[in-house]
Amino acid sequence: MNQNNQLSQKTHSYTISTTTLWTALVTPFDPQGAIDFSSLKRNAQRQSDAGNGILLLGSTGEGLALTAKEQQAIVEFVTGLALEAPIMVAVGGYNLSEQLEWIAHCNSLPIAAYLLGTPIYAKPGAVGQTQWFSALLERSEHPCMLYNVPSRSGVNIPITTVKQLQNHPNCWALKEASGDLSTFLAFKQHCPEVQLFSGEDAMMPYLAGANVAGLVSVASNVWPEATHQYVSLALSGQHQGLFPLWQNAVDALFQVSSPIPTKVLMAQKSMITTPTLRAPLTEHELAANNGLVDVDQLINQWLDNQSQQIIGVK
Repeated sequence: MNQNNQLSQKTHSYTISTTTLWTALVTPFDPQGAIDFSSLKRNAQRQSDAGNGILLLGSTGEGLALTAKEQQAIVEFVTGLALEAPIMVAVGGYNLSEQLEWIAHCNSLPIAAYLLGTPIYAKPGAVGQTQWFSALLERSEHPCMLYNVPSRSGVNIPITTVKQLQNHPNCWALKEASGDLSTFLAFKQHCPEVQLFSGEDAMMPYLAGANVAGLVSVASNVWPEATHQYVSLALSGQHQGLFPLWQNAVDALFQVSSPIPTKVLMAQKSMITTPTLRAPLTEHELAANNGLVDVDQLINQWLDNQSQQIIGVK
């Protein structure tokens, strides 16, 4: 590793240790289905301005529906913006050699971390997952967040796997998105060396008491400042009234497969030019009377109230 990369990695390590909200950024497309880099730039800058970290090419970013060249173009474009925000890159799929090549390419870019997903479709057991993650951790030159998302991968990451990996120098964190509080607590008990992030927006008030490190969020695509404030309040123990409001927001954004509602609402708010998705996802899954505008108004009103309270305290 050259001197510039060493300096960059030290800076990123400090930044990720203070980043409590990561936005799983959507990938905007133009009407023809090509990447809309203008919208991508605006949304990446918006996240940076809000103080949020940026996750590229996750499931919310439709990463697996993109070609390798498109994935590369997105990461190189966003890292080229020289934002204040730390950037995490998703590593997902099925072919291990391709994922190792992807990590080797991204190692040379000014990123902060990787998100390492369980192989899709194969449903490997504890031995296979340990071998998979070990190989990725060894290839990485940046801190890594493991990603437990059984609703998409078909299996949980076994606790035994995380226990074996937690002392690897690149094993920094785990994104826990099973939606099961007992699973989160089991990871917390048996894998104390790994920082735990929620992958479920609405669970933050409940997980804060279990020392969750932060949130990897879908909702912050639409509400970057409000979600940042929500996470800050949850982590500081100010839970009152948070769950009902944000559960309504999450229900609206996940009423059909994500990120369909998120992109539809972002297009309505002119945050992206179109709600276009990559097949097999389509915005036409969403009913016309979807409640997104109502939820958006509630979140914006809540953020205004929070801002007024802060001004009143000052």
